[in-house]
Amino acid sequence: MRTLATAAAFAGRWFGLFILASALLGLLVPDQAAQLTPWISALLGVIMFGMGLTLRPADFKLVLVRPQAVLLGLVAQFTIMPVAGWALAELLQLPPLLLVGMVLVGAAPGGTASNVIVYLARGDVALSVAMTSVSTLLAPFLTPLLVLWLAGPTLPVDAGDLLVSILQVVLVPVVLGIVVRALLSRAVEKVLPLLPLISVAGIMIVVFAVVGANADALMSTGALVVLAVILHNLFGLTLGYTAGKVLRLPESSRRAASIEVGMQNSGLSAALATAHFAPLAALPAALFSVWHNISGAAVASFWSRRPADAGPKGAGSASGRGRR
Repeated sequence: MRTLATAAAFAGRWFGLFILASALLGLLVPDQAAQLTPWISALLGVIMFGMGLTLRPADFKLVLVRPQAVLLGLVAQFTIMPVAGWALAELLQLPPLLLVGMVLVGAAPGGTASNVIVYLARGDVALSVAMTSVSTLLAPFLTPLLVLWLAGPTLPVDAGDLLVSILQVVLVPVVLGIVVRALLSRAVEKVLPLLPLISVAGIMIVVFAVVGANADALMSTGALVVLAVILHNLFGLTLGYTAGKVLRLPESSRRAASIEVGMQNSGLSAALATAHFAPLAALPAALFSVWHNISGAAVASFWSRRPADAGPKGAGSASGRGRR
């Protein structure tokens, strides 16, 4: 168990490099990688179940204690990112499937690695956990509507099917994880250190499969899609922080808002794109998964060297249990 926990900690620390390596491997053996695409939704369900295991009712208390801060994150998450994804795709004249992929990335809830990045950036971890948790629970209802609104004019979008998929691969596993944590808390506490290893492995396989399935498209239009993904992420990081500054949130809360808005659940985006559109639509999500972990590590390194205010009482209460 100790060896596995050490491996999990190592995987969590070098998460971005592992994801980059899996993407490169997908380019090298695309045919083998593409064969794994049918398993993407199942893998995401496992990752979401693990996320649910890390959650407790106290994680949602901040919604009542500091509703303004949580609401800021949710509004920015479900407005800035989906609209920015659509605008960038239109500006760069990406093909319809890639436009849908950009919108899916933008309309996804917060990324599952964001809490750890916020912790390393000396941000408000409790706020980050609350934002990720609430946005994940709202995603089944908001994500299909946003995709229908922004991408519907480009490609047919069945919002009902999207809703069912997100319920199956996100909401049900997360709620099940919360219930298991409540009923078997002692047993779950023992396996919590291993969850980063499972999450990293799962996301690596997702990126490996999606990149492999789109190897030809990546080689032909890759530079343009990479540019769109980088701009999308940087736009979210910048506007998330700016929104917190406008509302005069403490520095630690601004950092949390920035990272929560800028880092997306790209695994969910990839699963939905593969299941409801085509593998090409999942390409922005795969590239986003690689890039936002690189940019997140850079942001965390920058902010970790700069002191932040202590923030509201309890701001760091979740710092010991960052999720992947």
